[in-house]
Amino acid sequence: MRRLMTPRTVWLALAAALAAVAAVLTMRRSRRLAATRPLPAQHQDEPEPAVPAAAPVPVPVPDQPAAVPLLGTPTASDLQRFVTKPSILDRPPARPRAPREPLSEAARRRLTRWGAAGCALVLLASCTQMLESAVFSNAPATRDAGESVTQPGLITDEVCDPSLSESRATCLLLRIPGEDPPGREPVTPPPAETVDEDCLPKEATPRVRKIDAKVTRAVNRQWRRIESWLKTHAPRSHRTLGKPGKAADIVAAEAETGLRFPDDLRASLLRHDGSLFLDDIWAFGFLGNSNAGVAQILDGWRGLCEIDGGNEGDGGDAHARTEWWDGRMLPVGADGMGNHLVVDAVQRDVGTTDHEGSMSFRPGGVRIRSFHALLKATADAMENGTSIGYWKPTAVAGEVEWDVLDLGP
Repeated sequence: MRRLMTPRTVWLALAAALAAVAAVLTMRRSRRLAATRPLPAQHQDEPEPAVPAAAPVPVPVPDQPAAVPLLGTPTASDLQRFVTKPSILDRPPARPRAPREPLSEAARRRLTRWGAAGCALVLLASCTQMLESAVFSNAPATRDAGESVTQPGLITDEVCDPSLSESRATCLLLRIPGEDPPGREPVTPPPAETVDEDCLPKEATPRVRKIDAKVTRAVNRQWRRIESWLKTHAPRSHRTLGKPGKAADIVAAEAETGLRFPDDLRASLLRHDGSLFLDDIWAFGFLGNSNAGVAQILDGWRGLCEIDGGNEGDGGDAHARTEWWDGRMLPVGADGMGNHLVVDAVQRDVGTTDHEGSMSFRPGGVRIRSFHALLKATADAMENGTSIGYWKPTAVAGEVEWDVLDLGP
């Protein structure tokens, strides 16, 4: 309520209350004057006003013929043809209404009292709000104000409380300067000559980028195919699909990692923010990995950068795609054994990291050029009973299992 009541609103409410009080007082005064004003009396000996005589009606001269139209005198049929006919759109004549009886004196008094009471309440509320604003408007802030995205293209300031935030990814950027996040050990950066610059990005302001409508439609089309197959063959896995993600969480993750999530990955996160582990049900995912949401992607990126925040060799593009980990990768899935499904934020293709120290961009022995291509390949394999390389999805007891095929030499 305090945010809604601005000084301008208070003054407007006060002006409206004063105008209402003035209107009530003016109405009561006018009625009193009308009741006490004497009527003009007419003297008994005063003669009645003379009625002007009616003007004489001119009598037509019989010697002068009546005017005749140029085309001749209209006949009776002509006059009948031009007679105005009633229309269905004509309104019936209004019925005279009896004058409304004036309100009794008691009713007028009640209306006046209620009006005065309402004006007094409005005035009291306005004065209370003004007093509260004057007392508490200069109170010092106890938290740092952060930025959160409420609509695409609109960034507004608000106080972020991680304990009350619906998604922890929304408050990832809101840290107190000079302090480390609670519950996390300080990270010692590797030597400057071998540091992975992608793991130490520069600070950036969260900005919402519009997704091409064609990309959104293409991603949603593949997800509908996957969802339909899961409902029919693997309903337990279907229940693990996450709710739609938030653009605010995605841009917060982009600002912290310094990476731009590909549009097809963002469209997928906006439809399903990853998958959930429910009791004994493994979260749905791709190629034997669970599908990660925004928070899981960011947590995985942090953890992998802490483990391996350096570059091998000269740190060029070739080494970034052959090392076990590089900070420009987005971990979009995990198998629970230290291996991850990743998306290269630069080339946008899909790969895997091996906990034994290697990275490959031929998951399952095939090339997957984008996250949308991964969705389409998964939908095709489910509907046609085929595989993605040596990975084949099957339904077992209402859940999806990814079998590893022996493709031979």
